[in-house]
Amino acid sequence: MGGRRLIVEADGGSRGNPGNAGYGALVRDAATGAVLAERAEFVGIASNNVAEYSGLIAGLRAVLDLEPGADVEVRMDSKLVVEQMSGRWQIKHEDMRRLAREARELVADISQAGGSVVYRWIPRAENAAADKLANAAMDGESISRQVGLTPAEAPGAPSGESTTTAPDLGVPTRLVLVRHGVTEFTLAGRLDGRGGSDPGLNKAGEAQAEAAGRAVTALVGHSPARLITSSLARARQTGEAIARSLKVDVEVDADWDEQSFGDWDGKSMGQISARWPAELGRLRGDLDYARPGGETHRELTERVLKAFARATAEGGVIIVATHRKPILVVLTELLGIPHDRIWRLITAPGSLSAVDIWQDGGASVAFVNHTHHLR
Repeated sequence: MGGRRLIVEADGGSRGNPGNAGYGALVRDAATGAVLAERAEFVGIASNNVAEYSGLIAGLRAVLDLEPGADVEVRMDSKLVVEQMSGRWQIKHEDMRRLAREARELVADISQAGGSVVYRWIPRAENAAADKLANAAMDGESISRQVGLTPAEAPGAPSGESTTTAPDLGVPTRLVLVRHGVTEFTLAGRLDGRGGSDPGLNKAGEAQAEAAGRAVTALVGHSPARLITSSLARARQTGEAIARSLKVDVEVDADWDEQSFGDWDGKSMGQISARWPAELGRLRGDLDYARPGGETHRELTERVLKAFARATAEGGVIIVATHRKPILVVLTELLGIPHDRIWRLITAPGSLSAVDIWQDGGASVAFVNHTHHLR
């Protein structure tokens, strides 16, 4: 003990349990009570308990952003989460086990930095600030801000220097990336890139597209939104299902197309790994390798980032129905992940991922591979 003392207040809620769910979390300075960070995010269709655990995780991540070695008291009005995280109650539900493991990993990071985490149950009336954030999230609002810090204290500021411009704390541009539903190619593990056979959705893929439409509509709420798709059939079909749910028009931008795999298009990964193992390794690790008639990852990145810039230029809420590789391009560009590690990110068919972009150039990945709506 002896580090800076911080308080995390966290909450989550679900309108329907399960229903439209969101979390809220904030971090206070224990000595002054000043709010240092706020987080709120919609989590899709989920239970109250899943939302509450998500709020805890967001609060712990905010601590790591602010001061990893702090001594932290987590305050929540969820008796279940407090008792389970304190080790006094068992965790039986698999979703909560997964979230509890994630929370414990964050606690371990805080401990390794010299800090500590304890949990305290508080009455609901004393958790009003986190509850307000959770309700904003259930209304579709996304909040991720640091407050009460001087520019020099802000995460990412160079050591010994201060920033000269205040961060943009306004409403960010929200980009929701939707991977298309499954095709027969998807189920067979066959590559289906730009310029190939261009398969359409099968029955399961059509159902995934409809489910994605409902999930996007719940996420967007009453906010005006644009809907963009790639030019490939499976993405256009997925986008059209979302557009029907949102009651908006569809815009087609071919720069969101999947990578072109040239002479490998239509072949299964089993065939490729058996016949061309070295070349497959090059495609995954070499930015400038392309199959005959195909496209390099560098070329893919260039066109996708141009499409990303066009889509987000006017702000607001934008939904893009696209493919695995273009989604990975956006996520890894924002997160700074090297090309040879992009395969560690999962984006399942029909999944949703979202990023927020501010006018000052700041960006955050709100969530990746959201699939609750497909269950």
